[in-house]
Amino acid sequence: MEPDARMTDSTTKTKTTAAKNAAAAGQSERFPAGPLSFGRRKNLEVRLASSEEEIRAAQALRYHVFYEEMSAEADAKTLESKLDADRFDTFCDHLLVIDHNLVPEGLEETPPLDAVVGCYRLLRQDVAETNGGFYTASEFDIAPLLERAGPDVRFLELGRSCVLEPYRNKPTVELLWHGIMHYVAHYNMDVMLGCASFETTDPTVLDMPLSYLYHEHKTPEEWYVRARDEQYVEMNRLPKDSVELRPALRAMPPMIKGYIRAGCFIGDGAVVDTQFGTTDVLILFPVSEINDRYSSKFKKK
Repeated sequence: MEPDARMTDSTTKTKTTAAKNAAAAGQSERFPAGPLSFGRRKNLEVRLASSEEEIRAAQALRYHVFYEEMSAEADAKTLESKLDADRFDTFCDHLLVIDHNLVPEGLEETPPLDAVVGCYRLLRQDVAETNGGFYTASEFDIAPLLERAGPDVRFLELGRSCVLEPYRNKPTVELLWHGIMHYVAHYNMDVMLGCASFETTDPTVLDMPLSYLYHEHKTPEEWYVRARDEQYVEMNRLPKDSVELRPALRAMPPMIKGYIRAGCFIGDGAVVDTQFGTTDVLILFPVSEINDRYSSKFKKK
């Protein structure tokens, strides 16, 4: 994936009116006081949500992708609201890709719901610790990792990533990563982690890709993370010499392929998420060890 020279870096843009008003009202924790826009490529911009309306746009996109396109099972409240929402949304930052071709003139600061075509949910460790912890901890035993790392290593959780089907292409994915890496640099984060998903609840159909991830990308000892005992699904399903690279990669979702190409580690053990109809693995990125090819493209200069 080659960088696009037409992408403009907007990290020094002024806060939007909504963010200014929030800061004046003492609500800066809800909507960050730092730069909101991280770049633009043609009609697509990547930036942080700056209002409750924009967060709802991300939740509506997630509902469409997870519940209408994929096989997540909605409860009555979710069905009624047509929003994928949980308690973490109230204190996470929300990274958005906005298609300005879908924004009517004069509504640039409050784009309509369907103008948000991609999103990621970002949770910094300091925010997580004051709000009951990371979402990832519900599936993976990350407490020993956080304790070993100590207070000087800052973790960032990546979650709830999705992109509207017509935008599932290289430019949109690159723009999301551009935004993530600028966010990492802005907040001086050291390690990214989160759950990545295969779209099935039957791990037996994932013998090849799970075994490949186990043998080739499992976290080294200093970064070791294991699925919670009561949810643990064995990933070492085939002997290493039986694993074939091409079939393993063909069976992987593009997001997981992108993670491993960037140099991420994978935790020990998968988890079946029956609500979302997925089998999840843990991804872990020490920022200092991200593949140079990706680092040179997406890190803040």
